[in-house]
Amino acid sequence: MPLAAGVAVTVLFNSGRPVLFWQERVGQGGQPFRIVKFRTMTRDSERSGPAFAQRADLRVTPTGAFLRKFRLDELPQFWNVLRGEMSIIGPRPEQSAFAADFEESIPLYASRHWVRPGITGWAQVNQGYTDNLGQTMEKLRYDFYYIKHLSLRLDLLIVWKTVRTILGGFGAR
Repeated sequence: MPLAAGVAVTVLFNSGRPVLFWQERVGQGGQPFRIVKFRTMTRDSERSGPAFAQRADLRVTPTGAFLRKFRLDELPQFWNVLRGEMSIIGPRPEQSAFAADFEESIPLYASRHWVRPGITGWAQVNQGYTDNLGQTMEKLRYDFYYIKHLSLRLDLLIVWKTVRTILGGFGAR
């Protein structure tokens, strides 16, 4: 909690309000829910619609870049976990607009919704962020591997790799 409070004050001081960012995502069973994160982009970043974050994305604030590098923007998602909308480990929930497109263009994409989405997952510790269809298909392969091999051992490995990813800043955008 003290870390989250410190991050909130930092976002408020450096980027202003709102501190939190809410966005519709697709959860278990294809059910929509609102994910919460610390805001890392400019206030009007999605005015023209949802878009993948790119390397050196001009919409990301300097404070946001730091938060993303160390995944601190994800801390509020523990609220989604407490509400039962997410798990700590599982496939990352996709934005609803992207998920609808992926379900049309990628066979079996909707199968990733068989399990509760997570704050971290097998794809995140092995691939990092994605910004195109090819990378999304690769991420889906990791998600399917996780679903097929779901186990405490795999979850512990993901936790270990997540800690290493956070400390190393791997794959941040």
